[in-house]
Amino acid sequence: MNFTRWSARLPGTQRRAAARDDRSSVPPARAEYAQTGTGPRPPDGDPGGDPRGGTDHDPLDDSRGAAPRPDGPSLEDLSARDILGRLPALVALVYGPDHRIAYVNDAYAAAFGPRPAGATAAEAMPELDELSLLPLMDQVLRSGTPRTVKSRKARSGNSYTVTCTPVHRDRDDESEADDGDPPDKSDRSSKNDKSGKGSRGSRNSRGTGGESGVLVYAADVTDHAEAAERLRASERRHRETAVTLQRSLLPQELEQPDDLRIAATYQPGGTDAAVGGDWYDVITLGAGRTALVIGDVMGRGVRAAAVMGQLRTAVRAYARLDLPPHEVLQLLDGLAAEIDASQIATCAYAVHDPNEGRLVYASAGHLPILVCHEDGTVHRAEDPTGPPLGTGGWIHTSGTIALPPGSTAVLYTDGLVERRSEDIDEGVAALERALSGAKGSPQVVCDRLIRSLGVTAEHDDDVAVLVVQHPARTGASAELFHNASLDLLGGIEAAPRARAFATGVLTSWRFPVELCDLGVLAAGELVANSLKHGTPPMRLGLRRTDRRLIIEVTDGDDHLPRRRRADPADEAGRGISIVATIASSWGSRRTPGGGKAVWCEFALPH
Repeated sequence: MNFTRWSARLPGTQRRAAARDDRSSVPPARAEYAQTGTGPRPPDGDPGGDPRGGTDHDPLDDSRGAAPRPDGPSLEDLSARDILGRLPALVALVYGPDHRIAYVNDAYAAAFGPRPAGATAAEAMPELDELSLLPLMDQVLRSGTPRTVKSRKARSGNSYTVTCTPVHRDRDDESEADDGDPPDKSDRSSKNDKSGKGSRGSRNSRGTGGESGVLVYAADVTDHAEAAERLRASERRHRETAVTLQRSLLPQELEQPDDLRIAATYQPGGTDAAVGGDWYDVITLGAGRTALVIGDVMGRGVRAAAVMGQLRTAVRAYARLDLPPHEVLQLLDGLAAEIDASQIATCAYAVHDPNEGRLVYASAGHLPILVCHEDGTVHRAEDPTGPPLGTGGWIHTSGTIALPPGSTAVLYTDGLVERRSEDIDEGVAALERALSGAKGSPQVVCDRLIRSLGVTAEHDDDVAVLVVQHPARTGASAELFHNASLDLLGGIEAAPRARAFATGVLTSWRFPVELCDLGVLAAGELVANSLKHGTPPMRLGLRRTDRRLIIEVTDGDDHLPRRRRADPADEAGRGISIVATIASSWGSRRTPGGGKAVWCEFALPH
């Protein structure tokens, strides 16, 4: 411990005066520490004395303008007991393996009360046990190496940072020092010098006699500890707010399409990581089609979560337009720049059509979708991938990847595969290996992927995973899923053929008579509307699932029909209104080939 830097702050000591008159050429900083020879002379051999045997000499002293030192003790005049006693920190000195008390300073006695000399610390100093210092003091005594512990809280409520330093007391010091007084270092130095042993002789005497001890130095850091705790509490509240906001903006319950089985997992980063803007969503588009979304807003905290919520809401709105994936991302790109130009987000948007057995997707800077087939082979959707949302100036395009029955698709954020110690491609490859061996329900696959990639509660980033399975149905389950279609050839005579076809198919599917009649009526209206306003090629499609009947008519014209109110005198314009009235839902969309599809759904009775 360096007592020199404390000397000017000890109570009762005199600060060195600084004086300078107009005739003096000594700089103020020099004059402040200039001394004269009026102070007491150090003992013989003291390295602090004047080597010339005269009065004290300050190397900064200058005969021009030197101010006399005021009367009062200097550092050399103070004993170790005086210095330790005036320190604001708590100091205790113990000796021996039992840590017998040799000395406590006034600050220690004021904090914990006086302590009897000679008693063991375990009996007379319970505060050391409260601070868990006794094992540390044993370690310091054995190793001879100082140890420090930070911000230990005592039962009184105060917090202390404690340093335990090994010390050694020679037998000569024990006989000459007063009881309870720490030996005076300067006196010991004088004895050693006079005896001619020097520092080497002192070390040798420690090896042959004397007693080792521990100097306990405790600084009260209660204010710092309380400020740190308030800061940690504020950070916890901020994180809890962000997590609550994040979870409230995510789907509370995933939609479960007829043809897919879906599960998702979101795990926020550990307590030392702020919450990010990861999100996922499942959107039913109608006619058995399903949109799958995964995204990640760059950044942390409430702001990132709020931007995520706005983007997720916009995705659902754009999805209702039933646009191709690349057009949805194109709209999102412009919206992201308007929401916050400083926030950049990645997103993958995919659409599953059960009639096609594939995913049509587009990606804005997001990681590739992975698809594991029934035989365990994993395929990666590589292209096309555009820049993240909010960058602008990019024309996104759509790609496709097969999703046959029995396969599993995984959409995920970078928190699952990105590690600071390795390239992200290595993380994606590890995910592919984990996916190839993951079997079970979608939720089981989610959990296994999380465990396989080493994601724990203390993970340093948010993780969102969306697992989509296209089950392979056999037996009785397969009987609940059927498809039938008819190409509409010729002119108006195609309408009665379409109604006859629909009647035969719905009857063979053993639907109730009422549902068959409604289905035939809806099919006739959609076909008649397409024959009047559409262009070839035209096609009628019927599909049943375990929960609904879907009727869809496609043609080569891209003009989308709309529902309107027909006047009593109008001979047309009531077809879509009739369909909307009798069906559970209806809609239309443009098809990739340049035409359109108009569909309606009927819920099956339980």
